[in-house]
Amino acid sequence: MGLFSRKDKAPKADPPIQSSYSTASVNSNGSRAGNGTGTGTGMGVGIGNRISASSVGGQPMSQKGPVKLPKIDLPRPPDPQLDPAGYLRSLGAVRDRSRIVYEMAQRNQLRHFDVDFSKMSDVVSFVTGLIKRDYDAPFTSIPPHSRYQHFCVGGRDRIAQLLSTWPDEIDNTERCRRLIDLFLVSVLLDAGAGTQWSYKSAENGRVYRRSEGIAVASLEMFKQGLFSGNPSNRAQVDREGLRALTVEKVAAGLQSGPGNVMAGLEGRTELLIRLADALEEKKEYFGDDGRPGNMVDHLLSHPSTQASSLLIVPLPVLWNVLMNGLAPIWPQSRTAVNGISLGDAWPCQSMPQPGSSFRPASFSGSADEWESILPFHKLTQWLTYSLMQPMQSMLKMHFAGTELLTGLPEYRNGGLFVDMDVLTLKHDDAERGLQNYSDYCRRTGVKGVEVAPMFEPSDDVIVEWRGVTIGLLDELCVEVNKSLKKELAGHEMTLPQLLEAGSWKGGREIAEINRPNTKEPPILIDSDGTVF
Repeated sequence: MGLFSRKDKAPKADPPIQSSYSTASVNSNGSRAGNGTGTGTGMGVGIGNRISASSVGGQPMSQKGPVKLPKIDLPRPPDPQLDPAGYLRSLGAVRDRSRIVYEMAQRNQLRHFDVDFSKMSDVVSFVTGLIKRDYDAPFTSIPPHSRYQHFCVGGRDRIAQLLSTWPDEIDNTERCRRLIDLFLVSVLLDAGAGTQWSYKSAENGRVYRRSEGIAVASLEMFKQGLFSGNPSNRAQVDREGLRALTVEKVAAGLQSGPGNVMAGLEGRTELLIRLADALEEKKEYFGDDGRPGNMVDHLLSHPSTQASSLLIVPLPVLWNVLMNGLAPIWPQSRTAVNGISLGDAWPCQSMPQPGSSFRPASFSGSADEWESILPFHKLTQWLTYSLMQPMQSMLKMHFAGTELLTGLPEYRNGGLFVDMDVLTLKHDDAERGLQNYSDYCRRTGVKGVEVAPMFEPSDDVIVEWRGVTIGLLDELCVEVNKSLKKELAGHEMTLPQLLEAGSWKGGREIAEINRPNTKEPPILIDSDGTVF
């Protein structure tokens, strides 16, 4: 059977419900960005959230199409000269800084990769083939990339089933809080499962792997009350429940053990325990009882939300909750500026270096120390994509400024471009990575079935790879829309839809073709369980 005939398309009958999203978001400079796609911070990326009516737990949303929001002035990111840490922690800095690496890639001047943009046409063809295989034109049924889809592995909507078990008197706001509790913990657990791990569902006996396996495992752990410290409500996550976690409890919940090892288990457990401290410390976001879902109340009562007749939340407000509210969870060994931990941000040799005269066009003079740092905030962006979904669908909440979100710089999206020869790891780095993998196998006892170069998350190879991936995803979105212009019939695919139906799925499927035994990416990450 051919590659593009392997899977059933989304059913035409009983179409999913479309959640509202902005077709005219407002950029941080106050200018409007349409729902078109393009490179740069002005990309119009609405979040077209489509889920079944049963999943929203309330009335279906309007079928008349996306809601056009009134003009919303978004807060500007901090001035990097005055507050470099604040700037590097802002969402706008991700695409802004990664553009420097992408421009180097366009000149084939990357330190660790050779770049062949002539191969992008092959990537476009591959991705459009997947989209046509799995969805019917005009492809409006493609959901945005989010955690929700992983809970629906095997065609079973586990979230709808979960909602149906809760008493009718529980209102939509509390239902939304509970889903945010679940989604946040599930995303934080999902930093790559490794090659050996799988999960056998206690509910249906089926075996799941990778992100879907972690999703199913985290849902079953949630239903068992593993994350709750409230005896009267197991269906929540709170600081007391998280503080009671141990590596042994998490290992048992994930079925991790000899012959079925979850990579980075200790790091994941420590992340959740530190989350308990964040929930205690940041009560303005998470309330007195320390629940992630209480961020809903913060967003609903925020002055910027109250200022509009529609329920509109500027995306930077949600971003601030996740970046500042979750700041205590990240390992202290991470990159810091002026003593402030930056989270998923890393020094990169392809960025301007202190004392160097090389700087982006928007600056002049010699480079400052902060300019060598490349921010990604991948898990925070993954959380943003994922947490918006229940708030949009259950509370009819709109978000302004979604175009600021980028493609996720992780190994599936990045692996797509390596496996299809847009990016080729340079010889010396490839040799070093293979030696790293050999050392890893010797240290862990893993058998090297399909050998690939391996690096730690902080390695300059990985940082550069992630940086160029963001720009390549923006470009891929533009080119896929051009390729599918006739089938799109006036619609344009958003970046979150491309991630879901094309690049992330494409990265996984090309990995299965090239490495059928392990299905791992072409470059491996020696993960600590907190990045990938």
